Amino acid sequence: MRKKAVPVMVVMALILIITAVWAAAHFIQKYIPSREQMDLTEYYGTAEGEIPLIFGTEILEETGITAGDKTYIPLQAVYQYLNKKFYWDAENSQVLYALPEELVKVESGEAGTADVCVQGDTVFLSVDLVGQYTDIESELVKDPDRLVVQYQWKKKQVTAQKDTQVRYRGGIKAEILREVPQGENLELIQEMEDWDEVMTQDGLRGYVKKDQVSAPTETTQDRSFQEPVYTSINREKKINLAWHQVTTHDANATFASATKNIKGVNVISPTWYSIKDNQGNISSIASRTYVNLAHKKGMEVWGLVDNFSDAIDTETVLSSLSARTRLINQLMVQAEKVNLDGINVDFENLTEGAGVHFLEFLRELSIQCRTKNLVLSVDNPVPEEYTSHYDRAEQGEVVDYVIIMGYDEHYAGSEEAGSVASLPWVETGIQNTLDSVPAEKVIHGIPFYTRLWRTSAGIVTSEAIGMEAAQEVIEKYKVETYWDKTTSQNYGTYDKGNDTYQIWLEDADSIAERVKLVSKYNLAGVAAWKLGFETSDIWTVISENMAE
Repeated sequence: MRKKAVPVMVVMALILIITAVWAAAHFIQKYIPSREQMDLTEYYGTAEGEIPLIFGTEILEETGITAGDKTYIPLQAVYQYLNKKFYWDAENSQVLYALPEELVKVESGEAGTADVCVQGDTVFLSVDLVGQYTDIESELVKDPDRLVVQYQWKKKQVTAQKDTQVRYRGGIKAEILREVPQGENLELIQEMEDWDEVMTQDGLRGYVKKDQVSAPTETTQDRSFQEPVYTSINREKKINLAWHQVTTHDANATFASATKNIKGVNVISPTWYSIKDNQGNISSIASRTYVNLAHKKGMEVWGLVDNFSDAIDTETVLSSLSARTRLINQLMVQAEKVNLDGINVDFENLTEGAGVHFLEFLRELSIQCRTKNLVLSVDNPVPEEYTSHYDRAEQGEVVDYVIIMGYDEHYAGSEEAGSVASLPWVETGIQNTLDSVPAEKVIHGIPFYTRLWRTSAGIVTSEAIGMEAAQEVIEKYKVETYWDKTTSQNYGTYDKGNDTYQIWLEDADSIAERVKLVSKYNLAGVAAWKLGFETSDIWTVISENMAE
C-alpha cells in the first residue's frame, strides 16, 4: 500500500507545482507591469528626412523637415493650427503677411538658408518666420528628432506624485513611451476611470496611471509676445445703412427723389463698382455730386464693389497678387476722386477654393483703407456649413464691419414657397455670426422686399416685389392676412384660376421685430436692401426700434 501511495503523492505534488506555476504566470501576466519600451521612431511613424510635428496635444499627420540649422513647417499646418495670415503667392513664389499697415513679402529659396522653401507641391515656412508673427514656443527634441510647438497657454495639467511611466495605451501591459520622474508636469487631455490621457513636454501622447499623478489644476502662462493691432473704425452711433441700387451713371440723379422721405439713415451705399475682368480692373459709375448731396443730408457714402459680371472668374482675380493690387488701387483712386467715406465689398457665391484668396484680398484692402481712414465693410450670407470658407472670424479681425445679409432664406430658385427672412432663421444667423465676430462689428442686413409665390400644376415660382407692390396685391385680391407667429410676419394666400399664391409680408410689423434684434444683441446697426422697396413709415419703425 505504501508503494502505491508514493506515485499518487508525486502526481499531486506535480499538480500543485504546475498549478502554482500557472497561478504565478497568471499573476505576472495580469498584475506585473510590462517593462517593454516602445520604439519612438515606430511611434511617430515618419519616413527618413521627415520630422514629426507636435502642436499642443496633437501629433499632426503633416511632417516637417530640417535643413542646415533651420526647421520647417508646412504652410498648410501653420494655416490650420497657428496663423491664417500667412498666404502663399504662387504667382511670385513668395509668402505674404498682411500687417495692419504693411504687406510683408518673403521670397522662397533654398532650404537651410531661406525662410520659405518649396519641396514638391509643399510650401514650408521656417519656425523662425512663423514665430516672428505668431505667439508660439518651439523646441526641436532629439532621439528621434521631432518639433514640439506650444501655442495654447491655458491648459490643465497633472503632476507625477512618484516615479512613473507614460504608456502607449491605458493599461500596465502597454509599451512604455517614457519614464516620468516624480514632480514632472504633464498636460491633461482627458480623464478616465483608472488612467489619464496626457501629453509630455517633449511631445509624447499617452497614458499614465491616475493614482500616480495629482488632481488636475488649471494653468495660464503669461506671455510677452506683442500681437499686431489691426485697428478698426467704430462709429459711436448705430449704423443705419441703405443700399441704393444704381445701374447707370445717369441714375445717380435719382438720389434726391430716392432719399426724399427717408429718416435716420446715416450711411448710403450705392452700387457703383464692379470687377470687369480677370486682371482686376473695375468699372465705375460713381458721382462726386451724389456724394456731396449725401454729405449735405448727413450721410456717409460707402461705395459698393461687386463680383456680379459674367465676364470674370472671382477665384482667378482674387488668387492673383497683381489683380488684387490693381483692384485695390483703383478703388483707392475712386475713393479719393469722389470723396468716399468707405468701401462695401459685396462678393457673392464664392467657391470654397476662393475663400483663402478672398480673405487675403480683405487683408490687403484693409491696409489701404486703414491708411486712408476709409470704413471697410463686407457683406456675408447667413452662416451655413457650406459658407464656412467665408471665415467671418478672420474677416472680423481686419475689417470694420461684417454685414449679415439676413435674407434669401427662400429665394427665386427655391423648390417650395416660404419666407424671405423668417425671424428664427434671421436670429440664428446673428447668433452664429456672433460666435466669431464681436457684436460691435456686426451689422444686421434686413430685406425691404418680399416674394409673391405662385404654385401652378405643382411647379413653384416667385417674383420679388417691394412693400408697396405687396400691399397692392393684398388690396387687389382682397387677401385676408394673419400674423404668423412662426415667421413673425403677416401671411396671406389666395387662388387665381387653378393657381395658388402665397406671400409672407415684409412690412412695418416684420421690420420692427427684426430691428429689435439690434438692441437685443447689441449689434452695430442695420443695413437694408434696397432703397425704393420700402414704404415711408419704415424709417420711423427702424429708428424707434434700434436703440442707440
